[in-house]
Amino acid sequence: MEFLLFLGGCYIVYVLFFKQQKNSKPMSNYPQKVKDEWGNFKVEASSQRSRSQNEQSTNEELDDDLATFTISYGYEEEVSKNKTLGRWISPGESVVVHGRKITNGNFYFGGQLSSLDGYGTEASLIDDSLQVSSISTLDSHTLEDDSLGYWPKYISLSARCRGVYLDWLASDRSKPDMPIGYIFIYFYGLERRVVVDAAQGNVEDFEYISLFDELQRLRAIYSHNRSFFNYSTRLLELMCLTQPDIVSLQEDEFSPGSDSLLFKYHLATTVHDEEPIPAEMALAWVKFYPEYNLRTPARRCDVEFAKLFKSKYTETFGEGLVVKPNKTRLKLEYWPASSSIRGVKIEQQDLPDPSVLKTPVKKLITIADSCTSELDAYSRYLGKKGTSKNDVAAVMLLPDELANAESSSVIGGFKDWADKSISANKGLVTVADFWAHTGTPLPAKINKKETELIQSLAQKAGFGIAPDSRYHNAKLTLDGKVVLFIGGHGDFFEPSKAFNEVGMALRLGSMVANIDSDVDESELNVLHQLIAHNTKLSPTEKSSLNAYLTWRLNTPANMIGLKARLEKLGDKEKAAVSHILIGVSLADGKIDPTEIKQLEKLYTALGLDKSLVTSDIHRFSSSKTSTQVSPISTSPVKSTVQDQDKPSFELDENILALHESETNDVQTMLGAIFVDEEPEPQNEKQVKSSSGQSAGGLEASHHELYQSLISKEKWARKEVAELCQKLDLMIDGAIETINDWSFDMVDAPVLDDDDDIYVDLEVVEELEG
Repeated sequence: MEFLLFLGGCYIVYVLFFKQQKNSKPMSNYPQKVKDEWGNFKVEASSQRSRSQNEQSTNEELDDDLATFTISYGYEEEVSKNKTLGRWISPGESVVVHGRKITNGNFYFGGQLSSLDGYGTEASLIDDSLQVSSISTLDSHTLEDDSLGYWPKYISLSARCRGVYLDWLASDRSKPDMPIGYIFIYFYGLERRVVVDAAQGNVEDFEYISLFDELQRLRAIYSHNRSFFNYSTRLLELMCLTQPDIVSLQEDEFSPGSDSLLFKYHLATTVHDEEPIPAEMALAWVKFYPEYNLRTPARRCDVEFAKLFKSKYTETFGEGLVVKPNKTRLKLEYWPASSSIRGVKIEQQDLPDPSVLKTPVKKLITIADSCTSELDAYSRYLGKKGTSKNDVAAVMLLPDELANAESSSVIGGFKDWADKSISANKGLVTVADFWAHTGTPLPAKINKKETELIQSLAQKAGFGIAPDSRYHNAKLTLDGKVVLFIGGHGDFFEPSKAFNEVGMALRLGSMVANIDSDVDESELNVLHQLIAHNTKLSPTEKSSLNAYLTWRLNTPANMIGLKARLEKLGDKEKAAVSHILIGVSLADGKIDPTEIKQLEKLYTALGLDKSLVTSDIHRFSSSKTSTQVSPISTSPVKSTVQDQDKPSFELDENILALHESETNDVQTMLGAIFVDEEPEPQNEKQVKSSSGQSAGGLEASHHELYQSLISKEKWARKEVAELCQKLDLMIDGAIETINDWSFDMVDAPVLDDDDDIYVDLEVVEELEG
């Protein structure tokens, strides 16, 4: 037994050694220098690492220097007796293979075409002598088997899979759910045509353009596969670098990864020429930098992130950051997807390689982090089910730099409605009508986030609202009203002391004016003049208070908590309150027994002595020459015959304001008393039970998965699938369950499924807080 184990060990060592020699052996039929002059480039054979190394470092996160992974090579190559030399089938050339007429070309056809390292057959070669199943079609439920391995080859496919592939070639080649292994076999042929045949001068310009267009078409259809997107992008970049006069990619047509050839070259030439780094290139640098991972808001809101980054970058660096050329020289290498092709080295003019620098990119990361933070609330909203970037609620959460451009079409209808409401009804509308313009269902209650949405919508449209919980010490209710006014409070509004004083007086005055459920014009004038005649108020404050008064006069008086607060007042403070109550009552020049009874009830409700109502009325209606403090005076004025005997009441501006001695003691007190905003309900987070069965209602197995995932920010999907398999969970369902729980807890998803699985560590902190 020990001898057999020894022999087995020797065999493993031999195989590993053989593979090492194979990878390092010079290519026998691949030119060492494919073309001396390829524009400004030369392409040389290179064997510094195999595709498996490149793929592993590009698409997986390695925790240490050693990684364990399994690769399926599919079936062994079948021995072919076909001696026909392989040739390239051009687009438009028809070939019939096992009864299938293929007219679109773009593949190698024949029996003999070696892999470029001298071992095996070209992966994409279609050998018509090999057995093909005639019953396989693209409509079959099962399109693949074990023969479609990691590095699939046509010659190694089962007869059934060959039939499927040929059916796809004979179609329009656009089936989106086609197993990606077939797409790679086709891609291998395109890759060889570009890397080898074109380098040898065997591809005309028109075909080169056709190949470029075909690669772009494929990438658009199969970009959902991260690996195919990366490989196809790199080949397109190689084509742009080697034939820039024929083909090119627009900046928005590719997303540079940490191995982007095109980005490295453009950055190098910009720095070499000592030109400013354009905003688009700066953004690409942040995405390119291997030591920086974009967080969830930047990935989920990639378009908005790009706009915001470029805006802030221009604001910070003007025409752009200028980077001094460094000493490290640029080396460009292309690592093919096909196992039949070796890596190639692209030589170009002597250029620096600024992509290795850390200092410039750190400045860019600072901007990127700032943009990510500003997009956080917007991103969280979009992370919810059933939301859209076109929702008014979403637009309201955009940073100001983006909202101005994005919101014009979204809130145009709201602005028209608001203007009409102000013109026809002094801005008075129901909360329900206002909410309808947010484009979201009516909530069960107006809480903090609903209030903020209302405030934000009004502000971005150029209006203010009353009550505004930030300034009026009152809150909106679902069945209540709100008043719109033009201009709003602005971004930096801070209410003055006079604003708070008059606001409290208006609340008291509106309570009195509504006693008989009929607000007299004279009473209304008194209250409006409390605003108009106060020289300490700014124009914005006056607009806000007039809207607030309109709201108060059209909203039932809310005296919740007032009695308990007023009972704590001293005689001087209570007298100040009675000044306002009686002053407004007498504003219409008369007071009848019904109003007196209502005043007595109001005095009682506010904790004042109701027996003082009559004496207070008598005192305040006495002559203006009285030494008592009176907020009104009487003076006969001529009017119509009908009104000549009726005194007209107007404010005495000398005694309208409370005495200075009272102001210091009373007005600060009033600001604390007249607050009717209820405390916001706390979002009580459930915690993990002592038995460890759940966390906030999260079932045990999902909780265990969650605890495993929060150990790092990024996971390969395969890794998460393995964790789910151990816990007997389905990956998609598990992610959805954890995110639903996260929504219930902190109103945001904690996991982002973007091929790789990302963990939002900021949400994790909230969940644990």
